[in-house]
Amino acid sequence: MRGIKLLTLSVFSTAFLSFTPINKKYIVIDAGHGGNDNGVVYGQFSEKDISLGIAKEIQKISQGQDKYEIVLTRDADNYPSLAERTHQINALNPEMVISIHVNKSPQEETPNHGAEVYIQNSEASKKLAEKISKKFDTQRILERNLHILRETKAPAVLVEVGFLNNSNDRKYITSEEGQKEIAQKFVDVINEY
Repeated sequence: MRGIKLLTLSVFSTAFLSFTPINKKYIVIDAGHGGNDNGVVYGQFSEKDISLGIAKEIQKISQGQDKYEIVLTRDADNYPSLAERTHQINALNPEMVISIHVNKSPQEETPNHGAEVYIQNSEASKKLAEKISKKFDTQRILERNLHILRETKAPAVLVEVGFLNNSNDRKYITSEEGQKEIAQKFVDVINEY
């Protein structure tokens, strides 16, 4: 009986000592709008669906790696309030926050195109924004006093991935291939951060 106890203790000790806790890092992806809040709309396309599609694709691409965990502020067509989103984000204390949105200008069809990156006055957010702007080939990094940027303690950016009322942007950001490419760009930035 004593031998069995020693063997059990030995097996338990070996298993316990060989266990190394994983310090998981969190990356939060905020899919803008949702639920009754469509965001910008053009024909049958809405910002809430595009941003959610890209967010889910980022999570999908990132599965299987063990450096970080992608957490979405929403993974369905619902609307967590801005206060609920920032509360969730700050509770996780993530490495970074990327809020995904879609742009639209007042004209019916706009010549404006491409991504825009918004930040609050923070050096870490500026560094993240610069990496994203290089990946998306844009020079448009703008400071804005937006709730998600102001109330989030982690480095945070809000990225408008394109203009819904620009025909080329619309075709790209609403296509499955375009959303996968956009998601991969974000994953590349996350991996390089």
